[in-house]
Amino acid sequence: MTALTDLSPTSPPPISRFHLTAEQVRFFDEQGYLILRNWVTGDLLTRLQGAGQRWIERGLEDGGKNSDHLFAVREAGRVMWRVDYVHDKGEPVSLELLGSPEVLGVAESLCGPNFVPTYESMVFKFEGDGEKVPWHQDAVHPRRWRIFNYDLYLDESRAGGGALRVIPKSQTAPADVCELAEQHGWDAPGSIYVEMEPGDVLLHDVMVVHGSERAEGKKLRRTIYYEFRAAEQIAAEGPWDQEWTERRMRLLPLALRRRQEAAPEHPQFDWQAAPEFRPASLGNEQEELRVVHLAHTPGSYCSAGDVKLDQ
Repeated sequence: MTALTDLSPTSPPPISRFHLTAEQVRFFDEQGYLILRNWVTGDLLTRLQGAGQRWIERGLEDGGKNSDHLFAVREAGRVMWRVDYVHDKGEPVSLELLGSPEVLGVAESLCGPNFVPTYESMVFKFEGDGEKVPWHQDAVHPRRWRIFNYDLYLDESRAGGGALRVIPKSQTAPADVCELAEQHGWDAPGSIYVEMEPGDVLLHDVMVVHGSERAEGKKLRRTIYYEFRAAEQIAAEGPWDQEWTERRMRLLPLALRRRQEAAPEHPQFDWQAAPEFRPASLGNEQEELRVVHLAHTPGSYCSAGDVKLDQ
């Protein structure tokens, strides 16, 4: 199993240029985050930006009738801020991204070959919607395995404009985020801004404390989130059963095929999952593209209203 272990200075080089180096994995384990600059580029990034815009437009037209289109009441009024289960929202490029070595090389680096794509969403803030995202931990777990989010930025994110703030090394234990906010506000000891450009990727441990302060007049900021866990971790700790894991794993052959069809001239990912984690197709792609969550690993939030504000 791929657990949280120390890496030797003589660790072999990465399998491919899309896998993390031993030094990068070590930094992630120590700090709770890692930035990959200019990681998703070119036509793929352009098409993802277009898809993100269309997801928003469809959500606004729907007005929240589809429960996957999330709205919130802000000072400026009712605003849309999230799209869940993006793979069945009419934009095949999200599945192409999932099947790319730019994503799966990272997932294998941190979770081992039996990685499971557990969540997929796009979170965004409109220009002028500068609502804060309070300090929080996405999910709290025993830390026998790595669980992380892959955050692809479709737009720039700057300090003073609502950029994410992270407290490095805060991922090692559950945090009292209420006390943290009361004592320090946004000036928590050691906290940093994570400034990002379109195509940059932030990897963050689900237990690293993070949030974003309120900002006025900020630009549109869209981020695609994919969470990954090891199948072994889910089997040992839940909160899902084997059937759910199998349904989630069926996304990977679909994603790999989509990548091959869309970009045959580009590098492809060599999927090395064990046979028991390669379930047969159901023969119904639409059903396989949307596997809902009936349970979640609890995180650390200051109030119930903060839950799931950001992956």
